[in-house]
Amino acid sequence: MTTPDPDGLLAEQLLRLTRRVHRIQKRHLAHSDLGITPAQSRLLRTLAHWGSPPRMADLAERLEVVPRAVTTLVDGLEASGKVRRVPDPGNRRVIRIELTDDGRGALRELRAARRSAAEEILAPLTVDQREVLGGLLNTLIDGAPVQSC
Repeated sequence: MTTPDPDGLLAEQLLRLTRRVHRIQKRHLAHSDLGITPAQSRLLRTLAHWGSPPRMADLAERLEVVPRAVTTLVDGLEASGKVRRVPDPGNRRVIRIELTDDGRGALRELRAARRSAAEEILAPLTVDQREVLGGLLNTLIDGAPVQSC
């Protein structure tokens, strides 16, 4: 007889929840007709949190992907008018990536789709349960220090 693996069950539940979040968010995004992939969405969100337009290498590092992947994402977003390449004012050999007005509009729609997806997923929870869940998720995200025996 095997012993139940509570950590394995929790890991599976987290994976299933993540997949569900992505499915629901994708469904909400399909209604907006933005034509943006999840990876492009992540790049736009990352750009929005930058103080000034970053270099491609900076984006690759922040997104934890190879620079070629960022080039492909930027190419697609530039073709749709969501971002543009601009020369660095201090070094013309350096190209920076900035959001356009269309990109900012797309971000607003993406945020609305994420909020709608979150509302749908969290609907069965009470306010208190949501608060507890938020605290638990923050602990998992931040990583609690490992205590040695």
